[in-house]
Amino acid sequence: MSARKPDRVETTGPTREEEVLAAAAGLFAERGYAATSMRDIGERVGLLGGSLYHYIKSKDALFVRIHDRALQAAEDRIRAAITGIDDPALRLATACRVLLAIQLDPASLTMPLMHDFRAVPEVVRAQLVERRDAFERLFVDLVEAAPPPAGVDPAIYRILLLTTLNSASDWYRPGRLTLDQVAEQILRVYAVTG
Repeated sequence: MSARKPDRVETTGPTREEEVLAAAAGLFAERGYAATSMRDIGERVGLLGGSLYHYIKSKDALFVRIHDRALQAAEDRIRAAITGIDDPALRLATACRVLLAIQLDPASLTMPLMHDFRAVPEVVRAQLVERRDAFERLFVDLVEAAPPPAGVDPAIYRILLLTTLNSASDWYRPGRLTLDQVAEQILRVYAVTG
């Protein structure tokens, strides 16, 4: 009786479309929107122009798609972290900590893509702003549930809080404070308890 060989398990890697998206995302993050061409993207994945357009419609559509995916991934991560937390202040504090971690992650695409808002054509910018506003709706709801200190306008509070969190990669340098300590300081400044 011969030993039965185990069934062969096929492992599949990323699809060609996913490779194109990953290459484009990397180039946009490294070089920015304006300095990235379709030719650059094609060269990175080994595709010529005609073949590349099989996977994407245009550089603009590609940028919007990557931007939307990055924001959706961030939103999903935040929502997963706050699921099951009933205390509104703790929900807001947790969301802030997660967003800070996303913004300080060197592999995160949210900040490089957000920095290109002014570099993209107006029609693309309008789509990016629409998606960003949808993402920020999460923080509108969190701030409404855990209102800011008395006399502070909730919209201004939210804008300043998100500006601080979203710009962290511009000013944070590892060493003096850990990410958790920075998050704690930001939450203290904005009087978020939790």
